[in-house]
Amino acid sequence: MNLTDWIGTVGVFVLLLAYFLVALNVIDSKGLAYILLNLVGAVVAGFASYFLNYWPFIILEGAWTAVSLYSLVEYFRTRGNPLA
Repeated sequence: MNLTDWIGTVGVFVLLLAYFLVALNVIDSKGLAYILLNLVGAVVAGFASYFLNYWPFIILEGAWTAVSLYSLVEYFRTRGNPLA
């Protein structure tokens, strides 16, 4: 496996880990851990797709990243800013 394969594998692993942990009720699908795992996984998998110049997955991971970012903003908006 080359570097791009490893990057993609890590990204997909993180995304699947998030799904698996929710399915087992280890983490909440609205919780910060799930949101961050999805965000990190999508960004990493998106980089691998970009390096491969594979547009269907660049678009998919870009959308997944955008939804995760939106979820992160909403998470902090509804719970108040812990940094303030």
